[in-house]
Amino acid sequence: MVEKSRRIALSLLCFILCHSFSALAAAPDENELLKDDFEDSFPMDPEVLHDRIKYNMRKSFDLDEDGCYLQPGKRESIEECGFNPSVKTILIIHGWTMSGMFESWMHKLVAAVQRRESEANVVVVDWLGLAHQLYPDAVNHTRRVGQSIATVLDWLQDEVQLQLQDVHMIGYSLGAHVAGYAGTFVKGNIGRITGLDPAGPMFEGVASHKRLSPDDADFVDVLHTYTRGALGVSIGIQEPIGDIDIYPNGGDVQPGCSLGDVLSTAAAGNFVEVMKCEHERAVHLFVDSLMNKDHVSYAFQCTDPDRFKKGICLSCRKNRCNSIGYNAKKMRKRRNSKMYLKTRADTPFGGSADGVGLNLTNTFLVFTEEDIGELLKISLRWEGPSDSWSSVLKHLRSSFWSWSSSQDKVLEVRRIRVKAGETQKKFTFCAEKTELSPGQEITFTKCRDGWEVKPRKRYVYILYILTMQIFTYSEDVFICYTF
Repeated sequence: MVEKSRRIALSLLCFILCHSFSALAAAPDENELLKDDFEDSFPMDPEVLHDRIKYNMRKSFDLDEDGCYLQPGKRESIEECGFNPSVKTILIIHGWTMSGMFESWMHKLVAAVQRRESEANVVVVDWLGLAHQLYPDAVNHTRRVGQSIATVLDWLQDEVQLQLQDVHMIGYSLGAHVAGYAGTFVKGNIGRITGLDPAGPMFEGVASHKRLSPDDADFVDVLHTYTRGALGVSIGIQEPIGDIDIYPNGGDVQPGCSLGDVLSTAAAGNFVEVMKCEHERAVHLFVDSLMNKDHVSYAFQCTDPDRFKKGICLSCRKNRCNSIGYNAKKMRKRRNSKMYLKTRADTPFGGSADGVGLNLTNTFLVFTEEDIGELLKISLRWEGPSDSWSSVLKHLRSSFWSWSSSQDKVLEVRRIRVKAGETQKKFTFCAEKTELSPGQEITFTKCRDGWEVKPRKRYVYILYILTMQIFTYSEDVFICYTF
């Protein structure tokens, strides 16, 4: 029932896009707009383009207040806006819009960038007039907007010797592909492009020069938060398209964007806004990275999200991990750019652990939201149905619980190994008593088994991997772990 309702909800959002496609398909002449050979026939007169696109250089944290507009070809606008070519230049590019106005995420992102980089030139690329159209039309304008941005950057290079290595473009949805086109057309190499859940429809599977790609800047990092398909369409692009591609929570279902959240908000008449919850999560994760520079979240390279959920890929060796969002570090080009992490629904972002299997070594992730210092002991409690009804409901899909009598059930946990993801520091914990029954608790204290290594630099946010050797005298158990 839940999955059926979720599919209906997803389909409704995709209907908005599909309706745009249908409207375009109804007009054969307009359909020519989608052909490759038409791209080069569109007039690229800079004056025509710049009439439709504004470059708003921000002076106030409040986006509702007018900034100063850079006007390509007019050197006096550079001086009037106080553009400083010796500091960072950060361009923020929005995507398709249904309202024709800046959405709330844009206000938060612009303010966060300004607070983090108070000396930087922060420029909002306003192409609302071209983005507030049928989706396919907006898609076809991305190339033209990218061309315009490249023209502006070339002009700044000529007029004030702007260094492209100091340029960072941040694009959301269609804006990510706009940034890609800008990187293609500009004379030189842009320092960095960040794609925040780049749009999927009409970009999935196309040639790299028709979307954001690693070739568009010296460093291209991408956050994918809405890669779940519906009606053959994924709102965010599914394939990796950057030097690093980070998929929070697998890039699929984002915490806080559940069916319950959808229904409660839909009742208030904001259904479409709710459907954008997962798509916009990329923006909020990026904002979080700007506002919490001392609390770094890490993603880890892995072949697929299921392996990551088991804790198999929690390694930083050979650049297999990276901080996410604004704090991401440039990495060498690699074949597999996919990286994963788990998050909470709200800032600061964190996560939780899954259940365990029997008669084997279990490996899973545990998240802490605060710096808990050095671990001294771990308490493990077996919560049966009578101990925690909420836990029972939470684990209904698990195959490890039973409603039958648990008086004869015994669980043996021989040791617990803990590895801190960000620091790579390892600990081993042992207990004098290793057998556990429903309702009982065992305390494990530090011991040595040769698994430990010297720590690296400590960070406030710690991501733990626990390896537990578990044996049982019963087939059905249900346990819950807590620090």
